[in-house]
Amino acid sequence: MIASALDRRLLNDYQRDFPLASRPFAKIAADLGVAEGDVITRYAELQAQGAISRVGAVVRPHALGVSTLAAVAVPDDAVEDAGRRIAAHPEVNHCYEREHTYNIWFVVTAKDEPALRRTLTAIEEDCGTPVLDLPLVEAFHIDLGFAL
Repeated sequence: MIASALDRRLLNDYQRDFPLASRPFAKIAADLGVAEGDVITRYAELQAQGAISRVGAVVRPHALGVSTLAAVAVPDDAVEDAGRRIAAHPEVNHCYEREHTYNIWFVVTAKDEPALRRTLTAIEEDCGTPVLDLPLVEAFHIDLGFAL
């Protein structure tokens, strides 16, 4: 999946400290000595290949709107389709399979509580199964960076 040294740098070096700039991809390109268009193209291709799910900020929970961890239990043969349906919601910032009765877990972020509820309801309707809502009780930091 990782086709080049550039891909490795894009995936490894910018998991943290992504440039906070009006043109972050231009900053990355300058750091790496490549064209801005190449950076944008490679990130798009890595996303299309499934090497990354998104490029974007991670902010402290409830600093900008509301969020919740949620899960659904779907039949094993429906996991892929349900995962795609869930991940297609713009409010879902990551979605992953787990070996558990609740086999798809995801985080939903929305501007306010009513918008969050609408998204969870839409996911229930999309998947045809209830959503287990696991709102934040106590915050703690987990570093989600992975050295390649």
